[in-house]
Amino acid sequence: MQRRAYAPAAALAAALLAVVVTACGGSSGGHGGGDDAKTGRTGSTAPAGEPGKYRSLPEPCGYVNRDTLRRMLPAGDDDSDPELRKLYRGQAAITYDTDRRVGCRWKLETPEGTRHLSVDFERVVSYQPGVSDEERAQELYARQATAAKIPSSSASASPSTPSPSPSASAGTHPQGGAATGSPSPGAATGPSAPGSPSADPRFLPRVLDDLGDDAFIDDKLVSTGSGVHRDIAVVFRSANILVSIAYDQWSADRQHIPTSEDLQGKAHGLARELDAGHFGN
Repeated sequence: MQRRAYAPAAALAAALLAVVVTACGGSSGGHGGGDDAKTGRTGSTAPAGEPGKYRSLPEPCGYVNRDTLRRMLPAGDDDSDPELRKLYRGQAAITYDTDRRVGCRWKLETPEGTRHLSVDFERVVSYQPGVSDEERAQELYARQATAAKIPSSSASASPSTPSPSPSASAGTHPQGGAATGSPSPGAATGPSAPGSPSADPRFLPRVLDDLGDDAFIDDKLVSTGSGVHRDIAVVFRSANILVSIAYDQWSADRQHIPTSEDLQGKAHGLARELDAGHFGN
Protein backbone atom coordinates (compact mmCIF):
# COMPACT_ATOMS: atom_id res chain seq x y z
CA MET A 1 0.00 0.00 0.00
CA GLN A 2 2.84 2.39 0.76
CA ARG A 3 4.36 1.87 -2.67
CA ARG A 4 1.13 3.02 -4.32
CA ALA A 5 1.41 6.36 -2.54
CA TYR A 6 4.54 7.17 -4.51
CA ALA A 7 3.05 6.34 -7.92
CA PRO A 8 1.30 9.71 -8.50
CA ALA A 9 4.48 11.59 -7.57
CA ALA A 10 6.55 9.52 -9.99
CA ALA A 11 4.02 10.05 -12.76
CA LEU A 12 4.02 13.81 -12.09
CA ALA A 13 7.83 13.95 -12.20
CA ALA A 14 7.87 12.06 -15.50
CA ALA A 15 5.28 14.42 -16.95
CA LEU A 16 7.26 17.50 -15.88
CA LEU A 17 10.43 16.05 -17.36
CA ALA A 18 8.67 15.44 -20.68
CA VAL A 19 7.47 19.07 -20.74
CA VAL A 20 10.98 20.41 -20.06
CA VAL A 21 12.56 18.24 -22.76
CA THR A 22 9.90 19.27 -25.27
CA ALA A 23 10.39 22.96 -24.46
CA CYS A 24 14.17 22.76 -24.76
CA GLY A 25 14.02 20.89 -28.03
CA GLY A 26 11.59 23.39 -29.51
CA SER A 27 13.70 26.42 -28.55
CA SER A 28 16.92 25.16 -30.14
CA GLY A 29 15.57 24.52 -33.61
CA GLY A 30 14.93 28.11 -34.65
CA HIS A 31 18.57 28.98 -35.44
CA GLY A 32 19.69 25.88 -37.29
CA GLY A 33 19.23 24.42 -40.73
CA GLY A 34 19.73 25.88 -44.16
CA ASP A 35 16.35 27.64 -44.34
CA ASP A 36 17.39 30.33 -41.79
CA ALA A 37 13.90 30.24 -40.27
CA LYS A 38 13.23 33.55 -38.54
CA THR A 39 10.46 34.67 -36.25
CA GLY A 40 9.99 37.86 -34.31
CA ARG A 41 10.52 37.68 -30.58
CA THR A 42 7.54 36.75 -28.47
CA GLY A 43 5.66 39.90 -27.55
CA SER A 44 7.59 42.01 -30.09
CA THR A 45 5.82 43.89 -32.86
CA ALA A 46 9.00 44.13 -34.97
CA PRO A 47 9.01 41.77 -37.96
CA ALA A 48 11.84 39.37 -38.65
CA GLY A 49 14.79 40.95 -40.45
CA GLU A 50 15.05 40.74 -44.22
CA PRO A 51 17.00 37.67 -45.38
CA GLY A 52 20.35 38.17 -47.05
CA LYS A 53 21.20 37.99 -50.72
CA TYR A 54 23.35 34.89 -50.34
CA ARG A 55 21.86 31.64 -49.02
CA SER A 56 24.87 29.32 -49.31
CA LEU A 57 28.66 29.23 -49.13
CA PRO A 58 31.22 27.82 -51.58
CA GLU A 59 33.48 24.83 -51.03
CA PRO A 60 36.41 26.91 -49.76
CA CYS A 61 39.45 24.89 -50.83
CA GLY A 62 38.18 24.43 -54.37
CA TYR A 63 36.92 28.01 -54.74
CA VAL A 64 40.44 29.48 -54.97
CA ASN A 65 41.89 29.30 -58.47
CA ARG A 66 44.85 26.94 -58.81
CA ASP A 67 46.91 29.49 -60.79
CA THR A 68 46.32 32.03 -58.03
CA LEU A 69 47.57 29.54 -55.45
CA ARG A 70 50.70 28.95 -57.53
CA ARG A 71 51.44 32.68 -57.54
CA MET A 72 50.84 33.08 -53.82
CA LEU A 73 52.56 29.83 -52.82
CA PRO A 74 55.24 29.39 -55.50
CA ALA A 75 56.49 25.81 -55.26
CA GLY A 76 56.64 24.61 -58.86
CA ASP A 77 54.35 23.62 -61.72
CA ASP A 78 54.68 19.82 -61.72
CA ASP A 79 51.08 18.65 -61.36
CA SER A 80 52.26 15.05 -61.14
CA ASP A 81 54.11 15.76 -57.89
CA PRO A 82 51.95 14.34 -55.07
CA GLU A 83 53.39 16.82 -52.56
CA LEU A 84 52.39 19.77 -54.73
CA ARG A 85 48.92 18.33 -55.27
CA LYS A 86 48.55 17.99 -51.51
CA LEU A 87 49.83 21.54 -50.94
CA TYR A 88 47.42 23.15 -53.41
CA ARG A 89 44.50 21.00 -52.30
CA GLY A 90 44.57 22.83 -48.96
CA GLN A 91 43.11 21.80 -45.63
CA ALA A 92 39.52 22.66 -44.78
CA ALA A 93 38.98 24.54 -41.54
CA ILE A 94 36.93 22.76 -38.89
CA THR A 95 33.59 24.51 -38.36
CA TYR A 96 30.42 23.47 -36.59
CA ASP A 97 28.03 24.66 -39.30
CA THR A 98 29.27 24.65 -42.89
CA ASP A 99 26.07 26.36 -43.96
CA ARG A 100 27.21 29.45 -42.03
CA ARG A 101 31.02 29.34 -41.92
CA VAL A 102 33.71 27.62 -43.99
CA GLY A 103 37.44 28.11 -44.55
CA CYS A 104 40.61 26.64 -45.98
CA ARG A 105 44.32 26.78 -45.09
CA TRP A 106 47.50 26.39 -47.14
CA LYS A 107 51.13 26.31 -46.00
CA LEU A 108 54.36 26.35 -48.01
CA GLU A 109 57.64 25.60 -46.22
CA THR A 110 61.02 26.12 -47.90
CA PRO A 111 64.61 26.59 -46.68
CA GLU A 112 64.22 30.34 -47.29
CA GLY A 113 61.06 30.71 -45.25
CA THR A 114 57.39 29.88 -44.92
CA ARG A 115 54.18 31.24 -46.44
CA HIS A 116 50.70 30.80 -44.99
CA LEU A 117 47.39 31.52 -46.67
CA SER A 118 43.92 31.20 -45.19
CA VAL A 119 40.50 32.11 -46.56
CA ASP A 120 37.36 32.20 -44.40
CA PHE A 121 33.75 32.78 -45.43
CA GLU A 122 30.93 33.64 -43.05
CA ARG A 123 27.29 33.88 -44.13
CA VAL A 124 25.68 36.23 -41.66
CA VAL A 125 22.12 35.59 -40.52
CA SER A 126 20.35 38.01 -38.19
CA TYR A 127 17.85 36.72 -35.65
CA GLN A 128 17.24 40.16 -34.19
CA PRO A 129 13.75 41.46 -35.06
CA GLY A 130 13.87 44.34 -37.50
CA VAL A 131 17.58 43.85 -38.34
CA SER A 132 18.34 42.40 -41.76
CA ASP A 133 21.12 39.93 -42.47
CA GLU A 134 23.00 42.60 -44.40
CA GLU A 135 22.71 45.13 -41.57
CA ARG A 136 24.06 42.53 -39.15
CA ALA A 137 26.96 41.82 -41.53
CA GLN A 138 27.71 45.55 -41.65
CA GLU A 139 27.92 45.60 -37.86
CA LEU A 140 30.33 42.66 -37.76
CA TYR A 141 32.51 44.17 -40.50
CA ALA A 142 32.66 47.50 -38.64
CA ARG A 143 33.84 45.71 -35.49
CA GLN A 144 36.72 44.12 -37.37
CA ALA A 145 37.71 47.39 -39.04
CA THR A 146 37.65 49.16 -35.67
CA ALA A 147 39.71 46.42 -34.02
CA ALA A 148 42.30 46.71 -36.82
CA LYS A 149 42.31 50.53 -36.40
CA ILE A 150 41.59 51.09 -40.08
CA PRO A 151 41.17 54.78 -40.96
CA SER A 152 37.83 55.78 -42.42
CA SER A 153 37.67 56.18 -46.19
CA SER A 154 37.44 59.95 -45.86
CA ALA A 155 40.63 60.03 -43.79
CA SER A 156 42.53 57.66 -46.04
CA ALA A 157 44.34 59.45 -48.85
CA SER A 158 46.08 56.35 -50.10
CA PRO A 159 44.70 54.67 -53.24
CA SER A 160 43.64 51.05 -53.41
CA THR A 161 46.40 48.49 -53.69
CA PRO A 162 48.01 48.61 -57.13
CA SER A 163 47.78 45.45 -59.18
CA PRO A 164 50.81 43.20 -58.69
CA SER A 165 53.65 43.93 -61.07
CA PRO A 166 54.76 41.14 -63.41
CA SER A 167 57.72 40.45 -61.16
CA ALA A 168 55.46 40.22 -58.13
CA SER A 169 52.88 38.00 -59.81
CA ALA A 170 54.95 35.56 -61.82
CA GLY A 171 58.60 36.21 -61.00
CA THR A 172 58.67 34.94 -57.48
CA HIS A 173 61.49 32.76 -56.33
CA PRO A 174 60.60 29.10 -56.96
CA GLN A 175 61.44 28.22 -53.37
CA GLY A 176 59.08 30.73 -51.82
CA GLY A 177 61.28 33.81 -51.46
CA ALA A 178 60.26 37.31 -52.42
CA ALA A 179 59.99 38.37 -56.05
CA THR A 180 63.21 38.83 -57.94
CA GLY A 181 64.27 42.14 -59.45
CA SER A 182 64.81 45.56 -57.92
CA PRO A 183 62.65 46.48 -54.97
CA SER A 184 60.01 49.13 -55.51
CA PRO A 185 60.54 52.62 -54.10
CA GLY A 186 59.71 52.62 -50.44
CA ALA A 187 59.92 48.85 -50.10
CA ALA A 188 61.20 47.65 -46.76
CA THR A 189 64.96 47.23 -46.66
CA GLY A 190 65.47 46.53 -43.00
CA PRO A 191 63.56 45.27 -39.97
CA SER A 192 60.85 47.52 -38.57
CA ALA A 193 59.50 47.73 -35.06
CA PRO A 194 57.41 44.73 -33.99
CA GLY A 195 53.92 44.92 -35.46
CA SER A 196 54.69 48.02 -37.51
CA PRO A 197 52.86 48.72 -40.77
CA SER A 198 54.57 49.25 -44.09
CA ALA A 199 56.94 52.22 -44.25
CA ASP A 200 55.59 53.13 -47.70
CA PRO A 201 52.50 55.39 -47.39
CA ARG A 202 50.96 53.69 -50.44
CA PHE A 203 50.66 50.46 -48.48
CA LEU A 204 49.43 51.64 -45.09
CA PRO A 205 46.34 49.94 -43.60
CA ARG A 206 43.35 51.45 -45.37
CA VAL A 207 39.85 51.11 -46.76
CA LEU A 208 39.58 49.51 -50.22
CA ASP A 209 37.03 51.11 -52.53
CA ASP A 210 37.10 48.54 -55.35
CA LEU A 211 36.04 45.44 -53.45
CA GLY A 212 32.60 44.29 -52.29
CA ASP A 213 30.37 46.66 -50.33
CA ASP A 214 32.98 47.32 -47.61
CA ALA A 215 36.63 46.30 -47.48
CA PHE A 216 39.94 47.03 -45.81
CA ILE A 217 43.52 45.81 -45.96
CA ASP A 218 45.95 45.61 -43.05
CA ASP A 219 49.73 45.17 -43.18
CA LYS A 220 52.13 44.48 -40.33
CA LEU A 221 55.85 43.70 -40.33
CA VAL A 222 56.93 41.74 -37.26
CA SER A 223 60.53 41.07 -36.23
CA THR A 224 61.22 38.11 -33.95
CA GLY A 225 64.25 36.32 -32.63
CA SER A 226 64.03 33.71 -35.39
CA GLY A 227 63.46 36.08 -38.29
CA VAL A 228 60.95 38.50 -39.73
CA HIS A 229 57.49 38.11 -41.19
CA ARG A 230 54.97 40.34 -42.92
CA ASP A 231 51.28 39.69 -42.24
CA ILE A 232 48.58 40.84 -44.65
CA ALA A 233 44.86 40.77 -43.85
CA VAL A 234 42.05 41.58 -46.28
CA VAL A 235 38.49 41.64 -44.96
CA PHE A 236 35.52 42.47 -47.13
CA ARG A 237 31.75 42.32 -47.02
CA SER A 238 29.50 41.54 -49.95
CA ALA A 239 25.84 41.76 -48.91
CA ASN A 240 25.56 39.25 -46.02
CA ILE A 241 28.85 37.46 -46.68
CA LEU A 242 32.03 38.31 -44.77
CA VAL A 243 35.33 37.13 -46.26
CA SER A 244 38.65 37.19 -44.40
CA ILE A 245 41.99 36.53 -46.11
CA ALA A 246 45.21 36.14 -44.11
CA TYR A 247 48.48 35.91 -46.03
CA ASP A 248 51.97 36.03 -44.57
CA GLN A 249 55.56 35.34 -45.45
CA TRP A 250 58.26 34.44 -42.95
CA SER A 251 61.95 34.90 -43.66
CA ALA A 252 64.83 33.66 -41.54
CA ASP A 253 67.10 36.17 -43.29
CA ARG A 254 66.56 39.61 -41.78
CA GLN A 255 68.05 41.21 -44.88
CA HIS A 256 65.40 39.55 -47.03
CA ILE A 257 62.25 41.41 -45.95
CA PRO A 258 58.96 40.39 -47.62
CA THR A 259 57.64 43.46 -49.42
CA SER A 260 54.22 45.03 -48.99
CA GLU A 261 53.83 45.52 -52.73
CA ASP A 262 54.22 41.81 -53.43
CA LEU A 263 52.09 40.43 -50.61
CA GLN A 264 49.37 43.08 -50.62
CA GLY A 265 49.03 42.88 -54.39
CA LYS A 266 48.51 39.13 -54.31
CA ALA A 267 46.10 39.16 -51.36
CA HIS A 268 44.05 41.98 -52.90
CA GLY A 269 43.98 40.18 -56.24
CA LEU A 270 42.70 37.01 -54.58
CA ALA A 271 39.97 38.98 -52.81
CA ARG A 272 38.75 40.42 -56.12
CA GLU A 273 38.64 36.94 -57.62
CA LEU A 274 36.60 35.58 -54.72
CA ASP A 275 34.14 38.46 -54.87
CA ALA A 276 33.71 38.16 -58.64
CA GLY A 277 32.68 34.51 -58.28
CA HIS A 278 29.59 35.43 -56.20
CA PHE A 279 30.49 32.66 -53.75
CA GLY A 280 28.99 29.97 -55.95
CA ASN A 281 25.46 31.40 -55.67
